[in-house]
Amino acid sequence: MALDRAKRQALIQQYADGPARLRAALAKVPPQALTWRPAPKEWSAHEVICHCADSETNAYARIRFLVAEKSPNIQGYDQDNWARVFAYHDLPLEPALAVVETVRATTAALIRGLPDEAWTRVGTHTESGRYGAEDWLQIYADHLEIHSRQIESNVEQWKKQAR
Repeated sequence: MALDRAKRQALIQQYADGPARLRAALAKVPPQALTWRPAPKEWSAHEVICHCADSETNAYARIRFLVAEKSPNIQGYDQDNWARVFAYHDLPLEPALAVVETVRATTAALIRGLPDEAWTRVGTHTESGRYGAEDWLQIYADHLEIHSRQIESNVEQWKKQAR
């Protein structure tokens, strides 16, 4: 079902506000908890930020392909494998956060100016099939909020185990 203009605008605003929410969550992480994982296969706050940088650069390209190309193929990726292969704990945190903020600001400006017909564009995601511009918006509007809550949960769990 297509989004009405008001809902789309609310999602665009949520999308634009995401980096500030992520930075606020990160600010609550004690330095000694940055690389702490709640469980062996879960991510630390540091890894979450690095994942967000990779995800945002993928999102940056995805919306552009959806709007500008005819029936684009949108490539999926194994986010857990990326975290391992790129050794997220070895990557600097602040540049990753800067990538998130810059890419989001650039893309927020782009999507705010898209005409209504751009939001009807559809491609094919290699993992999930039909993938439209509005699907992209709904996914990425919530993406940084989800990871902000994940970071906050990590801090709460870290505090409990540190007692």
